[in-house]
Amino acid sequence: MRKLKNSELNRISVDEFKEHNKTPIVVVLDNIRSGHNIGSVFRTSDALLIEEIVLCGLTATPPNKEIHKTALDAESTVKWSYEKQTTDAVIRLKEEGYKIIAIEQVQNSVMLPDYQPEKGEKLALVFGNEVKGVAQKVVDLCDMYLEIPQYGTKHSFNISVSAGIVLWDLFNKVR
Repeated sequence: MRKLKNSELNRISVDEFKEHNKTPIVVVLDNIRSGHNIGSVFRTSDALLIEEIVLCGLTATPPNKEIHKTALDAESTVKWSYEKQTTDAVIRLKEEGYKIIAIEQVQNSVMLPDYQPEKGEKLALVFGNEVKGVAQKVVDLCDMYLEIPQYGTKHSFNISVSAGIVLWDLFNKVR
């Protein structure tokens, strides 16, 4: 079996990406500390044609060396914006008709495999800080809560891993 060359992967150009129909999902990053995690979310969002990333609070913004190291230039393809307060981003997205979903372990959370978005529904997914998760004041504004099932001794995934799992799952459900 021969590995494919990059030139054989039929990737779209940056201009084609920007014009392409996007997956109706916005990613909200609530105070993410690591530029590497942010860059990884950009790269995953590029791969899955995610509509936008909203960077909030202390989350770094491009241009940034750490973001670029893992994003591999996806920070120049994926639309992004910045909000000082995550609550302001959530309120704006609600007003724009998005269903706000915290990816968090809370009472009455829905397990990711059990969730099926409604047809045509626009989703905004909030991913939280590496240590504290999604801030409680943000959780209070959300419409629902998704949890990734886990079976080992640890109680959380790295934020970039969580984003990869959730975005891949929901991409397949909404596309």
